[in-house]
Amino acid sequence: MRQTWRWFGPADLASIDDIVQAGAEGVVTALHHVPNGVAWTPEEIARRRQEVRRRKDGSPSGIAWEVVESLPVSEDIKKQKGSWREHIANYKTSLRNVAAAGIEVICYNFMPVLDWTRTELRWALPNGGSCMRFDIDDFAAFDIHILARRGAADDYAPGVGEEAGRRFAAMDESQKRTLARSVTMGLPGSRESMTLGDVRAHLAEYGDISPARLRQHFIDFLTEVVPVAEDLGLRLCCHPDDPPFALLGLPRIMSTEADFRTVLNAVDSPANGMTLCSGSLGARPDNDLPGMMERLGPKVHFLHLRNVKRDSDAIAGSFFEAEHLGGDTDMVALIAAIVREEARRKREGRADAQIPMRPDHGQDILDDINRRAQPGYPTIGRLKGLAELRGVMRALEHPGFGIVSVSAALKATGA
Repeated sequence: MRQTWRWFGPADLASIDDIVQAGAEGVVTALHHVPNGVAWTPEEIARRRQEVRRRKDGSPSGIAWEVVESLPVSEDIKKQKGSWREHIANYKTSLRNVAAAGIEVICYNFMPVLDWTRTELRWALPNGGSCMRFDIDDFAAFDIHILARRGAADDYAPGVGEEAGRRFAAMDESQKRTLARSVTMGLPGSRESMTLGDVRAHLAEYGDISPARLRQHFIDFLTEVVPVAEDLGLRLCCHPDDPPFALLGLPRIMSTEADFRTVLNAVDSPANGMTLCSGSLGARPDNDLPGMMERLGPKVHFLHLRNVKRDSDAIAGSFFEAEHLGGDTDMVALIAAIVREEARRKREGRADAQIPMRPDHGQDILDDINRRAQPGYPTIGRLKGLAELRGVMRALEHPGFGIVSVSAALKATGA
């Protein structure tokens, strides 16, 4: 795997110097200041590339911008309303300009209205650190009582609505505002967030959009942009829903292996792939992450390695961001499947045999606690996660003891 690091630009508290010291081989970033639906210009792309290439003292960093995350898909495209055709044309322009800059991997998502969603951004851990958490009861309190969505209570399992009512009644005004802000904050690094009025307006426009119709809108989008990406030698990779189940009565269509298989088969191209995010998919107990990597591996263009700990086996349930090796996903088994896929690609002579990976999210520990960085992206917490993942990778890839060499030895002996 190629070890990368997400960077939110010059305002990020983790500097390019920090990324170099962490041992990352490349940078994952985006033009977060460009509004959704607007084309990325060559000038803005070049400026961000140059920022990645320089340390604070102006000397070369030795690393480059290797993955775009994210090139957002606008709500108009998802709904096929308003300026959606213009936005698709702008998306194609952005792809051409990104390709001209030598960047080949573009991560995006197709989540309606809310992107990744948490109810608490700094949930206290027993060790004194903190992490992000999604609590289904708190989310129901937001949905039923703060957003006041019509019929919301009917969308939750028995008992959740009652607990949500109790929690809402115990909240003061500051706690209500904090919960609403946590839920509606938008994509990491984005300057775009939503008010409650914005959310209600989007929900009204999604009212007649079923899961099947939203999936068709997604396929329509891919039918337009994937041929452009393929001609340019790009690899598009859709990020799964986070969390991977319906929210606010909206369809979520990229939550399971079946969801990905449907879309990948509908527009079958080497340019149409997936971002395998072990944390997003791992929040759902019926997702088999190592198995998904084995079966969908040829279409995995980007990896987010993180872990979550679920409170229960409910499909729509609560979870928190765990240590990278400490959650419900068997990270060692997942990395072993990745190593096997990379070995297979190497045998086939694929140019993308090495899959870019980044240590996704992390717990706020040590100096992270006072630094108050972008939620989910602490410097030390991610460095700890990368160190743990790197250790597993090094062991599994070892030429004498790793899984590829062991497999070869077993075949040679007929075992």
